[in-house]
Parts: sequence; structure tokens; C-alpha cells
Amino acid sequence: MIISASYRTDIPAFYSQWFFNRLRAGWCRVRNPYSGKPARVDLRPESVTGFVFWTRNFAPVLARAAELHACGRPYVVQFTITGYPRTLETAVIPPAAAVDQIRRLSVEVHPLCPVWRYDPIVFSSETTPDFHRRNFASLAAALEGASTEVVVSFAQIYAKSRRNLDAAAARHGLQWHDPDDSVKIALADELAQTAASRGMKLTICTQPRYLSPASAEARCVDARRLSAIAGLPLAVPLKGNRPGCACHESRDIGEYDTCPHGCAYCYAVRNRPLALRRYKAHDPDGDSLLPLPPEPSPASDLFLFK
Repeated sequence: MIISASYRTDIPAFYSQWFFNRLRAGWCRVRNPYSGKPARVDLRPESVTGFVFWTRNFAPVLARAAELHACGRPYVVQFTITGYPRTLETAVIPPAAAVDQIRRLSVEVHPLCPVWRYDPIVFSSETTPDFHRRNFASLAAALEGASTEVVVSFAQIYAKSRRNLDAAAARHGLQWHDPDDSVKIALADELAQTAASRGMKLTICTQPRYLSPASAEARCVDARRLSAIAGLPLAVPLKGNRPGCACHESRDIGEYDTCPHGCAYCYAVRNRPLALRRYKAHDPDGDSLLPLPPEPSPASDLFLFK
């Protein structure tokens, strides 16, 4: 099984101690976000095909890379760098620091390890199509030779995203909007050509309607990439986690509402104060990222099924 860590939160940036503790233990527990039911996830090397990390700051894991490499499993880092103003991204690291980390991953781990994400693309009075053209071109130039792929998507305006964007607009005096598909299709094609000029393929995550001849469908959890890094074939079925998703099957070990980066457009956090409280209260020695009911003991199992 491929372990996703995690599209629900930024485990490398904020929960790396918990992750390494669970790696040593060989298992963790995670709550199903729909049913609330907890389940045990096997993290032993013989049960893990590879890891996909999702982050805006991999430094805490880079500092302990030897421990991760000792696991003997390939990993990919889906690394988001957008370079948006602080009005939209409250607490992410500077783009230059993130670029440096991607370059280190490319050299120190594998050229296919880091995947740049310019995701999501948000339209506002501060992030216009012209802003995205200039900003993307600048970041692509900085990352030339360090990543073979850049993943993009356009912001999905869920109810929580709308609330947070409206709050940011009121707080900072900006305006945001969700333009017609024609604007998005044209911009995606332009960005794909810019990426190609820097040796990168632009792929589009879960939004096939924005594809053009210059782009391709993203596979963020990609057994093919993990296979190339490992140098051996890895058999994992395709199983996306939402409509339009082309990923291979994985198991995510994160929790929603736990990332304190404070990005106004984030689909995974209802509000930053809640995420900050959960981050400060989490137990690095716990078997789950957030507290869960204890597992039943064998004795209680016998009692229940007498």
C-alpha cells in the first residue's frame, strides 16, 4: 500500500516527530473522515509500497532523512510553492527556501522525488491572470532542472473555502472571484508552455476539462514514479479518491483541520484558530494524529463476542 502523508494536512512541516515515532512503531491509527470510524494502518516496511508526502516545508523531514531512507521504501514529495501574497497565505515559508528544498531533494534523494505543485490557482485582485503568468514563470525558472513535473489545479470553492476567502477579503480589502472556464483553459495552456520551456511537464489535478495538448492529467499518487525511484516494478491499482482523480490507490494517515499554515483558500481547514489549537494539543507520542478511542483489548473482544 502507498502511504499518503498527507493531503489532509502538512505532516512534514508540523507533525514530523509524530510520523517518525509511528514509523518506528510500525503502525498508526487514523479516523475515517466520513464515518469517523478509526482504523489501524500498517507502516512496516514489508507492508508499505512507498510514501507520498504533501507539504509546503519538508525541512523537518530533510533533517532526519537518514531515518526515512533506513525504511528502504521510495518516496515522492508533492511540494507546493505558489508565492502568493500574505493576504492569502499567512504563514508559509518564503518561495526561495522552498525552492532550495526541492533542489536538495532532487540531488540528495532522486531527480524524480520532488514534484512542484502550483496549486491551487486562486483569482483575486492581488492574483490576477497576469500575476499568475509572471509568478509562475519566475518560479519555473528557479526550479529548472530540479523537477520534471508541475501540478496545477484551479481553486475549488467549497463552503469552507468561500467563508475563509470572504474573511480574508474583508480583513485585507481584496476581492476574489471564480472566473469562467474559458479563462482557466487559456491560462492553463499558457502555463503549460512556460513549464515546457523550463523542462517540466504541466499536469492538471482532478480537472480534466482544463487539459490542452500541452498538458496532461496529473497522477499525484503515482506508482510509476515510485517504481522509477525504487528501480523495480510496483504493482498498485488505480483508485482515485474523488471524481476526476487519476491516482493509484493509497492510504492517507492525516486529519483535516490540523494544518496551521492559514492559507485562505484551503479546502482542508475550516479555520486557522481551530487548526492551531489542534496542532498545539497534538501528542507526538500518540498512535493517531488526533486522539481516538482506545482500541479494544483481546480480552474485551472475547467478552463482547461471548
